[in-house]
Amino acid sequence: MAVLMFAAIEVGSYELEMKIYEIGGKNGINEIDRIAHVIELGKNSFNEKYINFDVIDEVCEVLYDFCKIMKSYGVDNCRVCATSAVREAENCQNIVDRILVRTGLRVDVLSNSEIRFVYNKAIALKQPDFENIIKEGTVLVDIGNGSSQLTLFDDGKLITTQNSLLGSLRVREVMAKLSVSGEKYRSVLEEYIDDDMEDIRKIFFRGTEIKNMIMTGDNIGYLFNGFMEQEGRTYITKEEYDRQYERIIVLSAERIETEFNIPRDHVSILIPSLMIYKKILEITGATAVWTSNMRLCDGIVADYAERNKKIKADRNFYDDTIHSSRVTARRYMSNEEHIRFVEKSCLLIFDAMKKLHGLGKKERLLMQVSAILHECGKYINVSYPGDCSFSIIMKTEIIGISHLERVMVANIVRCNSEDTTFEHLISQGLSKSAAMTVLKLAAILRISNALDKTHKQKCSEMKVSLEEKELRITVYSYEDLTIERGLFPEKTFLFEQAYGVKPVIKVKHH
Repeated sequence: MAVLMFAAIEVGSYELEMKIYEIGGKNGINEIDRIAHVIELGKNSFNEKYINFDVIDEVCEVLYDFCKIMKSYGVDNCRVCATSAVREAENCQNIVDRILVRTGLRVDVLSNSEIRFVYNKAIALKQPDFENIIKEGTVLVDIGNGSSQLTLFDDGKLITTQNSLLGSLRVREVMAKLSVSGEKYRSVLEEYIDDDMEDIRKIFFRGTEIKNMIMTGDNIGYLFNGFMEQEGRTYITKEEYDRQYERIIVLSAERIETEFNIPRDHVSILIPSLMIYKKILEITGATAVWTSNMRLCDGIVADYAERNKKIKADRNFYDDTIHSSRVTARRYMSNEEHIRFVEKSCLLIFDAMKKLHGLGKKERLLMQVSAILHECGKYINVSYPGDCSFSIIMKTEIIGISHLERVMVANIVRCNSEDTTFEHLISQGLSKSAAMTVLKLAAILRISNALDKTHKQKCSEMKVSLEEKELRITVYSYEDLTIERGLFPEKTFLFEQAYGVKPVIKVKHH
């Protein structure tokens, strides 16, 4: 296999980072260089909700230099991703456009769920024994500069992922506003962290016994790797973490820099990170801790290599999307038997309509997620679930799909019970193509849901085929289908409009 040169660039809250990789050959992915430039975008964005032009110009200059370095390495492809500082800035689009005009680089502004998705790929590929670790309750914690991401695994499956605004740089800026120092700094910071983490404990960790914690984040490995190498282990215990924490927390910045070989610029954001990790250890009860210096750039290259079939992953990452969606549906007390039926029906119809809808694997995933989540709004309002479902989905991180795709899922689900227009979908920022996809998938969801109007799964055994201008749904059942057959035509209009095909139910007895 030919070796490909790839560059991953992160426009982060605290620094700009570029890593150059070789992809292919015996090593799969091999990092060959790292270049970083400290620039606190988050200081502007988190405090003022705006990044000023002088700072944007500095970003462009650094990225232009990155382009020269890429050229010297003969880079074949690259991807540039921005995180929370750019995403939360009110002039986000101006920043992205300025970078494109000045450097020619297109910036992908990632949502939290997208960041977590690529991180998970890197961890799964690089973390030793990852699949065995997550067979038991495991929380993967990434303390970034703008936020913290907690992802819960159990029995080898992703249960849920939750974002908190407790990022190390963001917390440091909050503490600067409070003007505290010395011993009081530690007690106030601990109290500030406690409030956010307690809510996460009560809502997201309830019912799961957590034994392991995987810590990722800047410089975290430097604090513990030496100890682990000395002990011949790949993990530390909670007690060992606590002892190291108590030793580091009282050291001066100069001592931390010298003893652990951590850049001085990073020391000021290290202490908040250590405190957040400590609190998560306390609330989860994890007893074994793994550390990783995995960064977003490593996730970007892992995602690129896996999607372009340059490497083969043992894990199907979209299974995490499906399973975490099921957990969300369960949280809102959706009828699981009904959801399973609608999910199965949607996929059967989607596959039967391939020639007419022209959609691919990603749209099939959106169809499946929409089917799983289509009842969640009934938790709030049984009679009018559409808007409630829309709000729940828009406020829920769905790992593996982008923000725009989440907007699509939310609209597909709302369309299941409420009419919408093409123009209304466009007004939400969807492209014409995305709006058309929403209507196509919503049409499938509507008729699938209608097939189980009584929630008794009477049509559970069926076949679906496309016969000229007719979508034939053949049901094998002795059940009384009076309600399903009688009300089904009311739900077919959108389908007929989208595809020019009439769905019909044919009943056969065994």
